[in-house]
Amino acid sequence: MNKNDLTIDSCQVYECPIKTRVPLKFGPEITTFVYCARAIINVSSMDGRHAKGVGETPLSVAWVWPNKDLSFFKRADRLRDFCSKLAAVWSNVKETGHSFEIGHVFINTYLRKLFEEENAKYEENEKMPWLAALVCNSTFDLALHDAYGNLNKIDTWKTFNSNYMNHDLSWFYTEEDAPVFKNKYPEDFFANKELPKSLPVWHLVGAKDAIFSDELKGDEIHDGYPLTLVDWIKKDGLKCLKIKLTGNNESWDYNRIISVGKLGIETGANWLSVDFNCTVKDPSYVCKILDKLLLENPRIYGMILYVEQPFPYELRKYSIDVHSVSARKPLFMDESAHDWQHIKLGRKLGWSSVALKTCKTLTGAILSMCWAKQYGMTLMVQDLTNPMLAQIPHVQLAAYAGTIMGVESNAMQFYPEASWQEQRVHPGLFSRKDGKLDLTSISGPGLGYRLEEIEKMNNEAKEPEKWKKIQL
Repeated sequence: MNKNDLTIDSCQVYECPIKTRVPLKFGPEITTFVYCARAIINVSSMDGRHAKGVGETPLSVAWVWPNKDLSFFKRADRLRDFCSKLAAVWSNVKETGHSFEIGHVFINTYLRKLFEEENAKYEENEKMPWLAALVCNSTFDLALHDAYGNLNKIDTWKTFNSNYMNHDLSWFYTEEDAPVFKNKYPEDFFANKELPKSLPVWHLVGAKDAIFSDELKGDEIHDGYPLTLVDWIKKDGLKCLKIKLTGNNESWDYNRIISVGKLGIETGANWLSVDFNCTVKDPSYVCKILDKLLLENPRIYGMILYVEQPFPYELRKYSIDVHSVSARKPLFMDESAHDWQHIKLGRKLGWSSVALKTCKTLTGAILSMCWAKQYGMTLMVQDLTNPMLAQIPHVQLAAYAGTIMGVESNAMQFYPEASWQEQRVHPGLFSRKDGKLDLTSISGPGLGYRLEEIEKMNNEAKEPEKWKKIQL
């Protein structure tokens, strides 16, 4: 047993409702509201030390659980209820070890058991997807990692090595994959040993976003933030634009890429990615658009750095051979990349790259990172519109994993006011300047939140408490 190991004493979960300033389109749904979940985990060591950790994750209903048969709020309440039940389960976990080890065991035993028990209560069309269960659990997983660093008074990212962990990576993978990870630790796969000062940042161009002012309808909220893409580019010095597409309207998708691409050329936003919203069933749909771009607009084709998740979430149900797409551009798994096992299957089907997300648990993201890097896959870290503290481990993951180009970050587009309390301590994480995020404010033990400073400023300013215990 390691003297740095922790045990869990108790756990609580809270929520904070947030409205978007502009609509955010996920697949066929429009999001105007989200609950963010916050977990607090209290831990102790064998020698009597105590600490707590905090984790936050937006429960983005339309992204984690697309379902036309259930209303938004019915699905949201199911996620909130699941978080409440997870808090009870986490409070009774008897495991001891590194946060990475306990997080891994929890996902594969405790989480899976609760997920199956809850889904057994519902008809097939009302069952919660595994992705939704992972997102609910991610807030607790982040809190556990934060607690581990706080308990040992060290940056959590400095503990993914043999000095702190009880097992090397071979312990986490199945027998077939374990041998190649013998005597290797997550730190061996980090692109950076120290946090860089800044990262290039991607801006999300939603399918409903106006590019120029003549596209505005007149009913927009004038709150001091840009209303058009051209104004966002000017304000934030953007260089990287992620374009949301329909995946079912070839002409509209093609023209949207052209419009954004031309603006990018004019303004110096030199990089594009295209996100087909998981709605494509036939790879030829994507290939036709890319081939047409190559022939008619080779400059814009060259600006496309990668293609993101055109095909449906459930990889085992939709086992589509996608080699034809990845032969043209790097093809990133996102929603399908639930864990490293799904990435392994995706690689066989032709996916060349992986988009990591802390909302699928930081533990799972790190295991996915290690597996993907071992087998030569390119990485990206994509956003779930992470506000408040959720933004911090999100950018840390991108910094340590090493990505094809920076990190996506769009909370400042859709609910910037949600993070203004955290922004007083971390100004460069919640605003974009010269096309980058500034990471220099992240410091201290755990996940570097500097939570005591944030809370002190809030108390001095007599800010009302925004987090409340989840009550259905």
